Amino acid sequence: MTSPQFIIGIDLGTTNSVAAYTAINGDGHIQVLSIPQLTAPGTIEKRDILPSAVLIPGENDTPAQALQVPWNPSPHMAVGEFARNRGAEIPHRLISSAKSWLCNDMIDRHKPILPWEGVENVSDASLKLSPIAAAAAVLTHIRDAWNHEIATLPTGLDDALRMENQEVLLTVPASFDAVARELTVTAAQMAGLNHIILLEEPQAAFYAWIEADKDGWRHKVHRGDVILVCDIGGGTTDFSLIEVSENNGDLVLERIAVGNHLLVGGDNMDLSLAYTVAGQMAAQNVRLDTWQMRGLCHACRKGKEKLLSAPDAEAYPITILGRGKSLIGGTLKAQLTVETVHKVLLDGFLPACSLTSQPEKQRTIGIREVGLAYESDPAITRH
Repeated sequence: MTSPQFIIGIDLGTTNSVAAYTAINGDGHIQVLSIPQLTAPGTIEKRDILPSAVLIPGENDTPAQALQVPWNPSPHMAVGEFARNRGAEIPHRLISSAKSWLCNDMIDRHKPILPWEGVENVSDASLKLSPIAAAAAVLTHIRDAWNHEIATLPTGLDDALRMENQEVLLTVPASFDAVARELTVTAAQMAGLNHIILLEEPQAAFYAWIEADKDGWRHKVHRGDVILVCDIGGGTTDFSLIEVSENNGDLVLERIAVGNHLLVGGDNMDLSLAYTVAGQMAAQNVRLDTWQMRGLCHACRKGKEKLLSAPDAEAYPITILGRGKSLIGGTLKAQLTVETVHKVLLDGFLPACSLTSQPEKQRTIGIREVGLAYESDPAITRH
């Protein structure tokens, strides 16, 4: 085995993934990997962010040649921006939030069950993936992108530069249990990454704060301080407590507590926005089925991102495909306003509360539907 030349950090996110790297014998400069990915049928562009979306199109959904990537002329799936955008139109073919499914102990995470509520009774097993295989698909795309961008020479791939031969740090939620962590390792191994170190996300964020502040952080904290690290992600929210102590005159940082595993994050925000818009449409006697609701959810995610990143934007138009024979005639229209986004996200997920506030508990009676067990109280501040 060749000695690793790079340290690569991969943030395998619920909604988006990112990879960064630095040379082991270099000056410590950290670079973000620009990841080639499909952004439209037949169009490859580099992005710093890879949406953690996997599209498994049916025979008539997307032409096979439109899914080609530089390292694979005949893929049967797509990962990244195009997968996310096209998946909003055909949500029964889209796998999203695979990372959240890794910690769902109500299902067999080795079985091909995703897309959840997708095409049922399919004869072609390749139209569904297990949560582990879906996470592995995202990691495989990052690996292939690295090998294409960094390890490819005119004579072929340089084994010494391949991602499989580098030191890889892979992030996981601090609240992931031992099983979910082991499944994450399995997904990495399926992607050919056998030499990985798991790094908890709040700790990674804290390390990044220290690195960005250089030695300045030592003047901002004092012995006896307790630092709360809040990591609000796409699928989970993590809290970690770090205590500042002193040893021989030097400040020492020690993690002393980790919060419960909270399945609340950007996915829930998108769902809340979708149900808000659906309620407005219902007032106009327009009812959406499960398939259309999934499409609306993805459209609201895109609208949320557009409205929050454009200070002057007031509304985002939403189009939902109809289910009748007339594709154009059956198209449904709605809009998401910036006022709605602010109200739903701030009041619902980040409300002001007192230090003594507790999460509201919802009593569960009878059989719980198998799926993602989101928190009954989405107010992150109360947790």
